Amino acid sequence: MEDGFVSEDEETLQGLEFLSNHFERNNIRAFDRGYDNNRYYDYLIKHNEKFVIRAKKNRDVLYKGERINILALAHRFKGKYSLKFRKKNGANADCKISIIPIKLAVSPKTELNLVVCYGFGKEPMLLITNLQSQDNRISVAVVKVYLMRWRIEEYYRFKKQQFGYENLRVRSLKSIRNLDLLLTIAVGYVGFISEKSDERITVMQIIEHSKRIYGANQFVFYAIADGLFTVLSKCKQGIADMLRIKPKSLQMSLFPMDDFGWC
Repeated sequence: MEDGFVSEDEETLQGLEFLSNHFERNNIRAFDRGYDNNRYYDYLIKHNEKFVIRAKKNRDVLYKGERINILALAHRFKGKYSLKFRKKNGANADCKISIIPIKLAVSPKTELNLVVCYGFGKEPMLLITNLQSQDNRISVAVVKVYLMRWRIEEYYRFKKQQFGYENLRVRSLKSIRNLDLLLTIAVGYVGFISEKSDERITVMQIIEHSKRIYGANQFVFYAIADGLFTVLSKCKQGIADMLRIKPKSLQMSLFPMDDFGWC
């Protein structure tokens, strides 16, 4: 445990303060269910942060002065707006979305919205936001904001699965950070060369070496990483030879040189 650690909540609040101090308030913060916490709501509302938080199904909210379970409230609405979304496996999802004005007990004077989205499983996806608009189609925009956040989830999944991150063992917090830095650089390199993967010949050849039977999906990181592994596994020399600086050939000079070879 790191020196000065108090609790997970305190670490999270410090992270939120960092965002407030270094990024504009006009940005929309998108959070998963781990942030469905009264302390985080209280902080975000008091600091006028715009947010979209995926709510847990056991949360109670205030609707027209009535305290009600958020999932029970969501089931009253079947979706007024539509959003067609293509999943990472290529399948299409036809989402039905509703927006419901609510309040929270932690801040009963703050007007919030519950956005209910059907189409991603048996139960609807529940999003709480303080975004307001006269146009109720803002509900579709809220869902799109949260779906953009799923790309971050895919990044961490790739980092753990492709490189076996959870199977690597070290014995200190410093070693964990160093290991994470190296993996982050590796993932960043894969992300860099994946740009315009359908246009760059080199990247297309790397994906070809990944030997995908059904082709690469929209998230091409896995295919590129497999292709790089296949290509580099055929190298007969280690990376040290690639990094070694070759001495420049000496050229004749009209100027006298000192003992160190400098003019």
